[in-house]
Amino acid sequence: MKILYIAGREESYSRTRIVQQALRMQGLEVKGIFPPDRSFKHYPRLILQGLRSARDCDVIIVGFYGQVILPFFKILTRKPILFDMYIATYDTMVNDRNRARPGSIMARIYHWLDRLCCTWSKAIVLETQDHIEDFARKFKTPIDKFHRVFLAVDERLIYPRPQRKNSDRFLVHFHGEYAPFHGVDTILRAAQLLRDESIEFQVVGRGITYNDCRELARALDLHNVQFIDPVPYEQLADLIARADVCLGIFGGNARMLRLTTNKVIESIAMHKPLITGKNQPVQELLRDRHSALLIERANPEALAKAIRELQDDASLRDKIAEEGYRVFLQHCTLEQLGKGFNKILQEMAK
Repeated sequence: MKILYIAGREESYSRTRIVQQALRMQGLEVKGIFPPDRSFKHYPRLILQGLRSARDCDVIIVGFYGQVILPFFKILTRKPILFDMYIATYDTMVNDRNRARPGSIMARIYHWLDRLCCTWSKAIVLETQDHIEDFARKFKTPIDKFHRVFLAVDERLIYPRPQRKNSDRFLVHFHGEYAPFHGVDTILRAAQLLRDESIEFQVVGRGITYNDCRELARALDLHNVQFIDPVPYEQLADLIARADVCLGIFGGNARMLRLTTNKVIESIAMHKPLITGKNQPVQELLRDRHSALLIERANPEALAKAIRELQDDASLRDKIAEEGYRVFLQHCTLEQLGKGFNKILQEMAK
């Protein structure tokens, strides 16, 4: 089977890289076409390159971010399309970034684009059953068109390794692009509650709420938080390895309720105890006080309490780390991701 895999994010982007690797591990012939960076200005050339290559493929996989790309391939080719949807434009722009009000013209356009792509895809990949049920209802798409394939990380890069701490203080780690649903402000307010204890935080990345969060840190006079600029993916594991505990997502908006996120999977892949906000998608993979500590979202007091508990209870830390890693090996490796995609592709080819 020959696959054309075209995505709106660059080849180094985690989802783009991981899906491409997983497909090739299954013995599939993959032609990848990606932009050099995340800018939309590359899309016209990207689409032209993809249309030229589509003639020689059996199936087209449209990856993230593909809502702008997919309609061209539906109209201009007759190839079956597997949409690795990952996220909805509507959820991102309306429920997370507040770029449009619900019911506004722009919100309706975002919703229409998501629904159009769902309608024109032969099959759609999402990360959880909760996600599937929400999208099927929201975009009026038959539920049997959707397929659950859990998020995965490249265990050749993200794997357990010896802890090399820079101090004796209990280290709490977070990394991300500061999306509103990440709830970095909740992390910083928890850090304020723990500022007089032997606990420090490292927060890695930049993004949408970065400037607001830096201003909040100054206002709170935080001296127990180290802000670290984004690092190449290959170096991220070294930063995670320092930590005693890793953090997931804690945002108070609606989008947080629909996601698992890569940072959750990367943390359990590193054999680290994880604290994250409780939602239904996370609970499809992880159990509270068994493979993670799941807490009320947007609640700094609950986060501070959970961090203290794991600092004081080494046996609980070890249990959560071990059980979380077991979940990773069972559901979230490259092999499992590849098998999930391959099964869908074989069904599409029938």
